[in-house]
Amino acid sequence: MNHKENVLLVVLDFHERDTWSVQDVGDELEELVNSCGGHVIERVICKCDKPTAKFLIGKGKVEEIAGICSLKPVDTVIFSHDLKGSQQRNLEEEIRTRIIDRTQLILDIFARHAKSQEGKAQVELAQLEYLLPRLVGHGTELSRLGGGIGTVGPGETKLEIDRRRITDRITRLKHELQDITSNRSVKRHKRKELKVPGLALVGYTNAGKSTLLNALTDAHQITHDGLFTTLDPLSRQYTLSNKQKIVLSDTVGFMYELPHHLIESFKATLEEVVEADLLLHVLDVSNPRFQQLSEAVLLVLRELGAHEKPIITVLNKIDKVTDKVSLKHIPENFENAVCISALTGDNLPALNLRIIDFLSPLIVEIDIKIPIRRMDLVNLLHQEGQVHKIEYSANSIHVQASIPQKIAKKFQ
Repeated sequence: MNHKENVLLVVLDFHERDTWSVQDVGDELEELVNSCGGHVIERVICKCDKPTAKFLIGKGKVEEIAGICSLKPVDTVIFSHDLKGSQQRNLEEEIRTRIIDRTQLILDIFARHAKSQEGKAQVELAQLEYLLPRLVGHGTELSRLGGGIGTVGPGETKLEIDRRRITDRITRLKHELQDITSNRSVKRHKRKELKVPGLALVGYTNAGKSTLLNALTDAHQITHDGLFTTLDPLSRQYTLSNKQKIVLSDTVGFMYELPHHLIESFKATLEEVVEADLLLHVLDVSNPRFQQLSEAVLLVLRELGAHEKPIITVLNKIDKVTDKVSLKHIPENFENAVCISALTGDNLPALNLRIIDFLSPLIVEIDIKIPIRRMDLVNLLHQEGQVHKIEYSANSIHVQASIPQKIAKKFQ
């Protein structure tokens, strides 16, 4: 996008809000627009008792939005709720401006940030599954050719192609992602055979997961202050201070009311969460809505069936919190919480120790005598474990150490 696209936000209030206010939903929608390089010039709140079949909102509000668009340079109108294909078409006919919804906006961001073959396949699958029910019976009149937010499409599969070709493409993409899932499954199986614990970084988008992965493992994962910057999964080995080796996996960020078919499309990536031995829930405590963000993440974990896994809540970005007094009390709201700054490295050793505590059942304490000729085993203890005491005698070496279960059998 060469220039900032002017956007009008339509935030709907059906009086069904839980902990998220209309203001919160609007603020997050604006953040999503900013991530696409757009500029919000106005925000309209629509309070409705129930959605209407023709426009989703009332006729009066449609006329109000049309009036604003005729007076201001609005390029795109974005609704906070999903629109049916017919509603989208009816709104465009009345308002005479391009209309998209929140899901299309999120898919646009995903399309911009996907780099790997897997990431692109997952985004394309999500786009096509969103598009398919909106094509039925409308032919090519839903075409979105041209530039702008919500038009970054899946390459050759433009909206002009018919339903059958889209269905075939969806089937091929699912097979492609199943192959990727199978390859991941083989790698995880090998890790489990070697008793290498797998830890998954989960959290709200822009919570600092990739920054934490970089801080711990020198992964050089690309980071910047924006939503959904990481779509491509990345796993790196990390050695804890007790010499125990673990595998850390970064995952796609979650958000409030993350569209269900997005979760379905990214299941190949999110299986790292389901199969992990321990979850590190990274939470941005500098965000005033951190409690709500946490609840949104837990809802997604529940949908994935991973909500009962052991979790360490990593309260990140403490360097950005100005009220240090309130910061002291934030951990009281969470079980197993550690305050850190992934950016500055503050308190990372405390996180290291907390992980060790959780994984301690995988560590074996040994008190043995090793023949003097087996210095290779002594070296192995120093490399893979933590030696607490070592005494040399003429024929043997007496060692007390903590070692991972995977190498304990070598000393039986």
